[in-house]
Amino acid sequence: MKVVLFCGGYGLRMRNGASDDDMPKPMAMVGPRPLIWHVMRYYAHFGHTEFILCLGYGAQHIKNFFLNYEETMSNDFVLRNGRAELLSNDIADWTITFVQTGIESPIGERLRRVRHHLDGDEMFLANYADVLTDAPLPEMIERFTQRDVGASMMVVPPQSSFHCVDLGEDGLVGGITAVSELPLWENGGYFVLRQEVFDHIPENGDLVADGCAQLAKRGRLVAHQHRGFWKPTDTVKERAALDAAYARGDRPWAVWERSGTQAKVTEAARTP
Repeated sequence: MKVVLFCGGYGLRMRNGASDDDMPKPMAMVGPRPLIWHVMRYYAHFGHTEFILCLGYGAQHIKNFFLNYEETMSNDFVLRNGRAELLSNDIADWTITFVQTGIESPIGERLRRVRHHLDGDEMFLANYADVLTDAPLPEMIERFTQRDVGASMMVVPPQSSFHCVDLGEDGLVGGITAVSELPLWENGGYFVLRQEVFDHIPENGDLVADGCAQLAKRGRLVAHQHRGFWKPTDTVKERAALDAAYARGDRPWAVWERSGTQAKVTEAARTP
Protein backbone atom coordinates (compact mmCIF):
# COMPACT_ATOMS: atom_id res chain seq x y z
CA MET A 1 0.00 0.00 0.00
CA LYS A 2 1.03 3.59 -0.54
CA VAL A 3 1.68 5.66 2.60
CA VAL A 4 0.53 9.29 2.78
CA LEU A 5 2.48 11.33 5.33
CA PHE A 6 1.24 14.72 6.53
CA CYS A 7 4.38 16.75 7.14
CA GLY A 8 3.50 20.35 6.40
CA GLY A 9 2.45 21.79 9.76
CA TYR A 10 4.22 24.51 11.71
CA GLY A 11 4.88 22.44 14.84
CA LEU A 12 4.75 25.57 17.00
CA ARG A 13 5.11 23.72 20.31
CA MET A 14 8.35 22.17 19.02
CA ARG A 15 9.94 25.52 18.14
CA ASN A 16 12.79 26.98 20.17
CA GLY A 17 11.64 30.56 19.70
CA ALA A 18 14.26 31.60 17.16
CA SER A 19 12.90 33.79 14.39
CA ASP A 20 14.80 31.84 11.72
CA ASP A 21 13.73 28.44 13.00
CA ASP A 22 11.63 27.19 10.09
CA MET A 23 12.20 23.47 10.62
CA PRO A 24 8.95 21.44 10.31
CA LYS A 25 8.17 19.13 13.21
CA PRO A 26 8.76 15.86 11.30
CA MET A 27 12.38 16.99 10.87
CA ALA A 28 13.03 17.12 14.63
CA MET A 29 15.90 14.77 15.41
CA VAL A 30 15.62 11.50 17.32
CA GLY A 31 19.07 9.99 17.37
CA PRO A 32 20.92 10.62 14.08
CA ARG A 33 17.74 10.77 11.99
CA PRO A 34 14.59 12.95 11.95
CA LEU A 35 11.16 11.80 13.09
CA ILE A 36 9.88 11.33 9.55
CA TRP A 37 12.68 8.85 8.84
CA HIS A 38 11.73 6.74 11.85
CA VAL A 39 8.08 6.69 10.74
CA MET A 40 9.04 5.73 7.19
CA ARG A 41 11.39 2.97 8.39
CA TYR A 42 8.49 1.57 10.41
CA TYR A 43 6.30 1.29 7.31
CA ALA A 44 9.15 0.05 5.11
CA HIS A 45 9.87 -2.73 7.62
CA PHE A 46 6.43 -4.13 6.84
CA GLY A 47 6.88 -3.84 3.10
CA HIS A 48 5.25 -0.46 2.43
CA THR A 49 7.87 1.58 0.60
CA GLU A 50 5.84 3.94 -1.61
CA PHE A 51 5.49 7.26 0.18
CA ILE A 52 3.60 10.45 -0.66
CA LEU A 53 4.78 13.40 1.40
CA CYS A 54 2.24 16.21 1.90
CA LEU A 55 4.59 19.16 2.24
CA GLY A 56 3.91 22.65 3.52
CA TYR A 57 5.86 24.71 6.04
CA GLY A 58 9.63 24.16 5.84
CA ALA A 59 9.31 21.83 2.84
CA GLN A 60 12.85 22.60 1.68
CA HIS A 61 14.30 20.93 4.78
CA ILE A 62 12.52 17.65 4.03
CA LYS A 63 13.46 17.78 0.35
CA ASN A 64 17.10 18.54 1.12
CA PHE A 65 17.31 15.74 3.67
CA PHE A 66 16.35 13.11 1.11
CA LEU A 67 18.13 14.69 -1.84
CA ASN A 68 21.37 14.67 0.16
CA TYR A 69 20.72 11.46 2.07
CA GLU A 70 23.79 9.83 3.63
CA GLU A 71 23.36 6.05 3.90
CA THR A 72 26.58 5.79 5.90
CA MET A 73 24.92 7.58 8.83
CA SER A 74 22.92 4.50 9.81
CA ASN A 75 24.48 1.59 7.90
CA ASP A 76 27.70 -0.38 8.10
CA PHE A 77 30.11 0.11 5.22
CA VAL A 78 33.63 -0.63 4.00
CA LEU A 79 35.84 2.27 2.95
CA ARG A 80 37.92 1.06 0.03
CA ASN A 81 40.16 3.28 -2.06
CA GLY A 82 38.41 6.31 -0.65
CA ARG A 83 34.92 5.09 -1.59
CA ALA A 84 32.26 3.75 0.76
CA GLU A 85 30.84 0.30 -0.04
CA LEU A 86 27.58 -0.12 1.84
CA LEU A 87 26.91 -3.41 3.64
CA SER A 88 23.23 -2.49 3.96
CA ASN A 89 20.99 0.44 3.12
CA ASP A 90 17.90 2.30 4.30
CA ILE A 91 16.03 3.92 1.47
CA ALA A 92 17.41 2.43 -1.76
CA ASP A 93 14.11 0.68 -2.50
CA TRP A 94 11.83 3.54 -1.44
CA THR A 95 9.74 5.60 -3.85
CA ILE A 96 9.03 9.06 -2.45
CA THR A 97 6.66 11.57 -4.04
CA PHE A 98 7.08 15.14 -2.78
CA VAL A 99 3.95 17.30 -3.09
CA GLN A 100 3.52 20.89 -1.94
CA THR A 101 0.03 20.90 -0.40
CA GLY A 102 -0.03 24.45 0.97
CA ILE A 103 1.26 26.27 4.00
CA GLU A 104 -2.06 26.70 5.81
CA SER A 105 -3.92 23.63 4.54
CA PRO A 106 -5.67 21.43 7.14
CA ILE A 107 -4.94 17.70 7.07
CA GLY A 108 -8.03 16.79 5.06
CA GLU A 109 -7.20 19.32 2.35
CA ARG A 110 -3.64 18.02 2.16
CA LEU A 111 -5.03 14.55 1.57
CA ARG A 112 -7.39 15.83 -1.11
CA ARG A 113 -4.49 17.46 -2.94
CA VAL A 114 -2.56 14.19 -3.30
CA ARG A 115 -5.50 12.01 -4.25
CA HIS A 116 -4.38 11.76 -7.87
CA HIS A 117 -1.04 10.35 -6.71
CA LEU A 118 -2.81 7.34 -5.21
CA ASP A 119 -3.55 6.06 -8.73
CA GLY A 120 -7.05 5.06 -7.71
CA ASP A 121 -5.75 2.55 -5.14
CA GLU A 122 -8.74 1.25 -3.20
CA MET A 123 -6.83 1.24 0.10
CA PHE A 124 -3.91 3.26 1.41
CA LEU A 125 -2.19 4.19 4.68
CA ALA A 126 -1.87 7.63 6.28
CA ASN A 127 0.08 9.09 9.17
CA TYR A 128 0.94 12.41 10.84
CA ALA A 129 4.70 11.70 10.51
CA ASP A 130 5.42 12.75 14.09
CA VAL A 131 4.22 9.84 16.26
CA LEU A 132 6.24 6.68 16.96
CA THR A 133 4.80 3.28 17.84
CA ASP A 134 5.46 -0.46 17.85
CA ALA A 135 1.89 -1.29 16.78
CA PRO A 136 1.48 -4.47 14.69
CA LEU A 137 0.75 -2.89 11.31
CA PRO A 138 0.01 -6.15 9.42
CA GLU A 139 -2.60 -7.01 12.04
CA MET A 140 -4.13 -3.55 11.77
CA ILE A 141 -4.39 -3.89 7.99
CA GLU A 142 -5.73 -7.45 8.09
CA ARG A 143 -8.50 -6.52 10.51
CA PHE A 144 -9.42 -3.58 8.29
CA THR A 145 -9.59 -5.64 5.10
CA GLN A 146 -11.88 -8.15 6.83
CA ARG A 147 -14.40 -5.43 7.71
CA ASP A 148 -16.79 -3.58 5.43
CA VAL A 149 -15.70 -0.13 6.59
CA GLY A 150 -14.27 3.01 5.03
CA ALA A 151 -11.51 3.77 7.51
CA SER A 152 -9.56 2.43 10.46
CA MET A 153 -8.05 4.68 13.11
CA MET A 154 -5.53 3.46 15.65
CA VAL A 155 -6.54 4.60 19.13
CA VAL A 156 -4.50 4.65 22.33
CA PRO A 157 -5.25 5.21 26.03
CA PRO A 158 -5.14 8.87 27.18
CA GLN A 159 -1.56 10.04 27.70
CA SER A 160 -2.26 12.93 30.06
CA SER A 161 -0.80 12.82 33.59
CA PHE A 162 -3.62 15.00 34.94
CA HIS A 163 -6.46 13.88 37.17
CA CYS A 164 -10.21 14.33 36.74
CA VAL A 165 -12.18 15.51 39.76
CA ASP A 166 -15.75 14.39 40.38
CA LEU A 167 -17.59 17.31 41.97
CA GLY A 168 -20.77 16.95 43.96
CA GLU A 169 -23.04 19.46 45.64
CA ASP A 170 -21.44 22.45 47.38
CA GLY A 171 -18.15 21.70 45.66
CA LEU A 172 -17.52 18.49 47.59
CA VAL A 173 -15.15 16.15 45.78
CA GLY A 174 -16.61 12.71 45.27
CA GLY A 175 -13.55 11.16 43.73
CA ILE A 176 -10.32 11.70 41.84
CA THR A 177 -9.36 9.60 38.83
CA ALA A 178 -6.25 9.70 36.66
CA VAL A 179 -7.13 10.55 33.06
CA SER A 180 -5.18 7.48 31.94
CA GLU A 181 -7.57 5.28 33.94
CA LEU A 182 -10.74 6.61 32.35
CA PRO A 183 -12.54 4.48 29.72
CA LEU A 184 -11.44 6.83 26.95
CA TRP A 185 -9.32 6.47 23.82
CA GLU A 186 -7.30 9.02 21.83
CA ASN A 187 -6.61 9.23 18.13
CA GLY A 188 -3.21 7.56 17.65
CA GLY A 189 -2.51 9.04 14.20
CA TYR A 190 -2.15 5.79 12.22
CA PHE A 191 -4.85 5.28 9.58
CA VAL A 192 -5.89 2.67 7.04
CA LEU A 193 -8.23 4.29 4.53
CA ARG A 194 -10.37 3.52 1.51
CA GLN A 195 -11.11 5.98 -1.29
CA GLU A 196 -14.52 6.36 0.34
CA VAL A 197 -13.03 8.80 2.83
CA PHE A 198 -12.75 11.44 0.09
CA ASP A 199 -16.56 11.51 -0.17
CA HIS A 200 -16.69 13.05 3.30
CA ILE A 201 -13.86 15.59 3.26
CA PRO A 202 -15.01 18.99 1.97
CA GLU A 203 -12.68 21.61 0.54
CA ASN A 204 -10.35 22.78 3.32
CA GLY A 205 -11.81 20.08 5.54
CA ASP A 206 -10.16 17.87 8.16
CA LEU A 207 -9.44 14.15 7.96
CA VAL A 208 -10.68 13.36 11.47
CA ALA A 209 -13.26 16.06 12.28
CA ASP A 210 -14.88 15.75 8.85
CA GLY A 211 -13.90 12.53 7.08
CA CYS A 212 -13.69 10.14 10.01
CA ALA A 213 -16.56 11.79 11.89
CA GLN A 214 -18.91 11.34 8.94
CA LEU A 215 -17.81 7.75 8.45
CA ALA A 216 -18.44 7.11 12.16
CA LYS A 217 -22.00 8.45 11.83
CA ARG A 218 -22.57 5.93 9.05
CA GLY A 219 -21.04 3.02 10.95
CA ARG A 220 -18.10 2.99 8.52
CA LEU A 221 -15.22 3.73 10.92
CA VAL A 222 -13.45 1.09 13.01
CA ALA A 223 -10.85 1.59 15.75
CA HIS A 224 -7.73 -0.46 16.30
CA GLN A 225 -6.95 -0.37 20.02
CA HIS A 226 -3.26 -0.32 20.86
CA ARG A 227 -1.94 -0.49 24.42
CA GLY A 228 1.71 -0.94 23.51
CA PHE A 229 4.35 1.67 22.85
CA TRP A 230 3.06 4.96 21.42
CA LYS A 231 4.70 8.34 21.85
CA PRO A 232 3.77 11.71 20.32
CA THR A 233 6.24 14.55 19.83
CA ASP A 234 4.04 17.59 20.30
CA THR A 235 6.50 19.37 22.59
CA VAL A 236 10.24 19.85 22.92
CA LYS A 237 10.13 17.80 26.13
CA GLU A 238 8.53 14.82 24.39
CA ARG A 239 11.03 14.94 21.54
CA ALA A 240 13.93 15.19 24.00
CA ALA A 241 12.62 12.16 25.90
CA LEU A 242 12.58 10.09 22.70
CA ASP A 243 16.06 11.28 21.80
CA ALA A 244 17.35 10.28 25.24
CA ALA A 245 15.64 6.87 24.94
CA TYR A 246 17.29 6.35 21.56
CA ALA A 247 20.70 7.18 23.02
CA ARG A 248 20.38 4.54 25.76
CA GLY A 249 19.14 1.91 23.32
CA ASP A 250 15.54 1.99 24.50
CA ARG A 251 13.68 2.34 21.19
CA PRO A 252 10.74 -0.08 20.92
CA TRP A 253 9.43 1.77 17.88
CA ALA A 254 12.48 0.63 15.87
CA VAL A 255 10.87 -2.68 14.88
CA TRP A 256 13.44 -3.02 12.08
CA GLU A 257 16.17 -3.51 14.70
CA ARG A 258 14.57 -6.52 16.38
CA SER A 259 16.40 -9.04 14.20
CA GLY A 260 19.53 -9.08 12.13
CA THR A 261 17.56 -9.51 8.91
CA GLN A 262 14.41 -7.95 7.54
CA ALA A 263 11.34 -9.70 8.93
CA LYS A 264 9.25 -11.63 6.48
CA VAL A 265 6.42 -9.54 5.16
CA THR A 266 3.02 -11.11 5.53
CA GLU A 267 0.42 -11.21 2.79
CA ALA A 268 -1.71 -8.90 4.87
CA ALA A 269 1.00 -6.25 4.78
CA ARG A 270 1.26 -6.53 1.02
CA THR A 271 -2.46 -6.07 0.39
CA PRO A 272 -2.66 -3.97 -2.80
